[in-house]
Amino acid sequence: MRKMGTAGLVPAFAGVTGGLTSAEVTANSNEPNSADPNAQGKTQETELPQVPKRKLGKTGVEVSCLGVGVMFNLVDNQVVLRSALKYGVNYLDTANNYAGGNSELGIGKYLEKNPEVRKNLFITTKASRARTVAEVEERLQLSLERMKTDYIDAYFPHGISDPTQFTDELKQWVESAKKRKLIRYFGFSTHSNMAKLLTAAAKLGWVDVIMTTYNFRLIGSAEMQAAIDACHKAKVGLVAMKTAGRAIRDRGGRTTVTDADKKLMEQLLKRGFTEEQAAIKLVLDDERISCACVGMDNVPILTANVAAVLDKAKLTQADRTALKEYAAATCTGYCAGCAEICDSALADTPYISDVMRYLMYYNGYGDKDRARELFAQIPGDVRNRLLSTDYSIAEACCPQRLPIGELIAEAVSKLA
Repeated sequence: MRKMGTAGLVPAFAGVTGGLTSAEVTANSNEPNSADPNAQGKTQETELPQVPKRKLGKTGVEVSCLGVGVMFNLVDNQVVLRSALKYGVNYLDTANNYAGGNSELGIGKYLEKNPEVRKNLFITTKASRARTVAEVEERLQLSLERMKTDYIDAYFPHGISDPTQFTDELKQWVESAKKRKLIRYFGFSTHSNMAKLLTAAAKLGWVDVIMTTYNFRLIGSAEMQAAIDACHKAKVGLVAMKTAGRAIRDRGGRTTVTDADKKLMEQLLKRGFTEEQAAIKLVLDDERISCACVGMDNVPILTANVAAVLDKAKLTQADRTALKEYAAATCTGYCAGCAEICDSALADTPYISDVMRYLMYYNGYGDKDRARELFAQIPGDVRNRLLSTDYSIAEACCPQRLPIGELIAEAVSKLA
């Protein structure tokens, strides 16, 4: 999932969403308007445009084509959830460890007060850091308790990176969890080796949904296209995350704007899009993708994303070319998640693609605390070797031509 920034939102989109501010959305939220003394005991309902829905593979369930990535403390930020539901957004994605558990607890807080809403939601959560089937079961039980629900719509192991993780033991657990009606569907999320994993999962028959990194930087990959097509033919539901293709050293993490930046922004601003809005539209132009799940922790981000999916203007060939050229010009700052290449070159120092992703969270997203928390979970012996490892072989193999050694040094200085 990728949290869109609010800088430079295009005014043309205000007409699509009504230009709602956080205060205005709150005023429309089944709560008395304290500014109006005559409003006590009354509710104010505003018919808002509804986000389109798509079928999620063989599940047959219709989910909103825009999903909310709830990576934040939802206990103290219920307005985002209320606002999303008013736009018809019913796909919620969380995980056992998001916001220290306060993401799931926030969903539980809302459902406890509004139990009738549960049947309209499609909730996914993930077994964060689970290494065994027993731990997957343990995480599931905790998630059910936190979210005040009897079932999870789709349950995922978090961050699958190798097809060998699709074990017979896991398959048996999936069958048991479904039989016990604790989960409706099963799948996984992945940031690494995506094409290989999607291709393998399409052949299994017991994977219902996959949440995968997919964006304008990966669309040109023939291997990724073939993998997505295999899943589509197998009727595996596909949910895209990291749709904005944020780089390790994104504009949020550097002080200069390059010619490539300027060229892309000029093209998209002519069309009335921000880069993030165009990126979402490009992903959803692919009918094989059921949902683009984006981190959204405030109402302005939510309304900008909703505007992107409601706007009927199609991306032109010039828009697509601009995104393609930008991806090529900035590829040395983007980790494409091909972890098996780094792992084969650096057998004694795994987790390199993970470190790249955590640095991206720090620089590109500005999510410094989460980046440090995730980095701290890398085994200590691996972290101790990061600065003494020779990365030249991995750099020579990297299809993105990343300066891996330099980036690892930066990651250690910022995250350790």
